[in-house]
Amino acid sequence: MATECWTISRILSWTKQYFTEKGVASPRLDAEVLLSHVLKTDRIHLYVHFDQPLQSEELQKFRQAVRERALRQPVAYIIGRKEFMGLDFIVSPHVLIPRPDTEILVETAQKLLSPLREPRLADVGTGSGAIIVSLLHLLPDAQGVAVDISEEALAVAQQNARRHAVRERVEFLEGNMTEPLTGTFDAILSNPPYIPDEVIATLEPEVRREPVNALAGGKDGLNFYRHLIKNSAAYLNDNGFLAIEIGQGQARDIQQLVLSSPLIVQSIHKDYAGIERVIILAKKKDLL
Repeated sequence: MATECWTISRILSWTKQYFTEKGVASPRLDAEVLLSHVLKTDRIHLYVHFDQPLQSEELQKFRQAVRERALRQPVAYIIGRKEFMGLDFIVSPHVLIPRPDTEILVETAQKLLSPLREPRLADVGTGSGAIIVSLLHLLPDAQGVAVDISEEALAVAQQNARRHAVRERVEFLEGNMTEPLTGTFDAILSNPPYIPDEVIATLEPEVRREPVNALAGGKDGLNFYRHLIKNSAAYLNDNGFLAIEIGQGQARDIQQLVLSSPLIVQSIHKDYAGIERVIILAKKKDLL
């Protein structure tokens, strides 16, 4: 490739065809994102500089990125970042890649927390820190705690907290679910693993590249909800709430779990596809 004249237009066309042959779902988009990353520019630049030739070093870096993508490595892991809530987050194979559906959780929590003065938040299973960092960015007087069982994930989350200037307002704790928490919170938030174990092997190759402990939720996908619903009330202020993201079709099962808990369903929120995606739970009033 390096001995020929490869313009932006030509290499994008070639890569789109190659990705299509390899079964990549969005071949043109992925080609553009990878090339933009290699050239350290944005995608608009590609469209107004179609005839620009690539230098030898750029071709080498792009070819390596294409090779990784053809092996179904997620684009976010190749370029090391992912946009979420309008912010640029560092990601690595140690963390789940932030997804647009989780923005519903952040947006809902923001609306509930905005009237409060200096709210205290906990993000359980923080991963990249996308949830807690986004909320602290949106709520300048909020304080947070982020928990994850993975030391590597916490390191990524701390990088993102520094990247978005909220590091001084969040404490990072290593441990399992709510166990490291102390004190009480105005909100506990979580996007826990919720895919049934037996389904993991059927997922797209890109998804199977993500950490399995951030995906697998036990035999029925509900293990982590059981823990959160059973244990969160002890860490909530009287008017606090638990906000959890849920998988498609899980709302009814989770509502059943809530019936025998110290919590009640306050509201359910759908994502942009009309799927029930976020449940807000509050303490039962007779416990106050």
